[in-house]
Amino acid sequence: MQKPKLGFWDIWNMSFGFLGIQFGFALQNANVSRIFSTLNAPVEDLAVFWLAAPLTGLIVQPIIGYFSDRTWTRLGRRRPYFLVGAILSSLALVAMPNSSSLWMAIGVLWIMDSSINISMEPFRAFVGDNLPQRQRALGFSMQSFFIGIGAVVGSLLPYMFTNWMGISNTAPEGVIPDSVTYSFYAGAAVFLIAVLWTVFNSKEYSPEEMAQFEQSDIAKKVSRDTPEDLRANINWQFINGVIMLLIGIAGASWVYFNELKNDLYILTVGLVVAGLLFIVVGLLRKQNIKNGFTTIITDMQNMPITMKQLSIVQFFSWFALFSMWIYMNDTVTGHVFNFFDKTSQGYNDAADWVPVMFGVYNGVAAAVAFLLPVVAKRTSNKVTHMLALILGGLGLISVYFVSDRIGLVMSMVGVGVAWASILSIPYAMLSGSLPSNKMGYYMGVFNFFIVIPQLVAASILGYLVGTVFNEQPVYAILIGGCSMILAGLLTLNVTTARTVNIPETPLRPQ
Repeated sequence: MQKPKLGFWDIWNMSFGFLGIQFGFALQNANVSRIFSTLNAPVEDLAVFWLAAPLTGLIVQPIIGYFSDRTWTRLGRRRPYFLVGAILSSLALVAMPNSSSLWMAIGVLWIMDSSINISMEPFRAFVGDNLPQRQRALGFSMQSFFIGIGAVVGSLLPYMFTNWMGISNTAPEGVIPDSVTYSFYAGAAVFLIAVLWTVFNSKEYSPEEMAQFEQSDIAKKVSRDTPEDLRANINWQFINGVIMLLIGIAGASWVYFNELKNDLYILTVGLVVAGLLFIVVGLLRKQNIKNGFTTIITDMQNMPITMKQLSIVQFFSWFALFSMWIYMNDTVTGHVFNFFDKTSQGYNDAADWVPVMFGVYNGVAAAVAFLLPVVAKRTSNKVTHMLALILGGLGLISVYFVSDRIGLVMSMVGVGVAWASILSIPYAMLSGSLPSNKMGYYMGVFNFFIVIPQLVAASILGYLVGTVFNEQPVYAILIGGCSMILAGLLTLNVTTARTVNIPETPLRPQ
């Protein structure tokens, strides 16, 4: 049985929730560094303060994907996670501008980012579940359209409240301006309403139907689960764990004995933990012990080749984006406009322009969302993504050379094209390589390559800005631009072959 083609409004309804998700995400990206700075966070530590959320995401995302693959309720398979994530995210959005201290704001960011991901990651699998392969590019492009629209309005809210409604964008030292506070309140309401629209106006296929769809492709797949392959897989899992453990220990020792910045422990300790997990799972599998824990770690090692190649592209793409989100506020206020007093009108007017810039690149993303599949049809997904990322990288690099608001807006045009492609083309290439009963899990794991570059950016860029670049964050933006261009060139290495693994267990209701 093949999945039927869905109508335009069916795809519209199943994607509409992303309007709210990106509304919250845009408020977070455009304003959290400003909130941290208002609460007296040192600029060289901004990247580290962002880390609580993605570290939690590394744990939450594959677990949410794993269980959503195995969930079936009256609301369906993915929709319960949309709803729970939306409720938690809305509460966190209300709490963020009411943070009374820096550490409270960091904790709220932790909760908010994790909750957004609880909603967002199953949405990616939702497209793979409901659409046939020939419609998935349209489905992800529809999500990109709503992401763009939501992000434009979400990013512009503080500016709109200040300039259209006369709400103050300044406040005493250590207090979040009202324009930012009311923006987060509005974001909470939009987030919840948009996700509820998708929950109650879309459907999901039953486990039995999904099993039949999976069976229709079974003749195209070849099992590699022979005893010899299984033993080799377990041995490599153990060896990979030992390698990661040793590299992590060596790196941590280097940081310790050279008395380097503590930020660098993030990467080294992360490698130690990952290595230990692989070693433990390898030992459990040698004893024929199989459970959710061993499945999650083992499937991570056994990613389809297309996913492994795309993960490298994602790494460098998102490294660039995080350099922009973390450091653009201080780059614009300091490098471009030379304002450093956070209580001054000039500083806050300049800071208000950052959400405008982010609104521009999201608006461009919405405008070109449906153009990218057309370009891809005439060329290929790989060529389209490469060109988009190169434009984005050049846009980031150009920020160093501009000195006025119009120039900053023009820099964001290239970033907008890249953003539209990042949100759709990699997922369209990836979804065809994934088995349907592991779609949620692998989409969650794919998000690792959004989180890991943030950890790397926080470790490396924070260190460079504080020590090498003399606290001038514009150089972090330059590194991000080069990283995005590299990601574009690496796209040409991606193959789009389908997975050859037969699913380990049939899909069934839990």
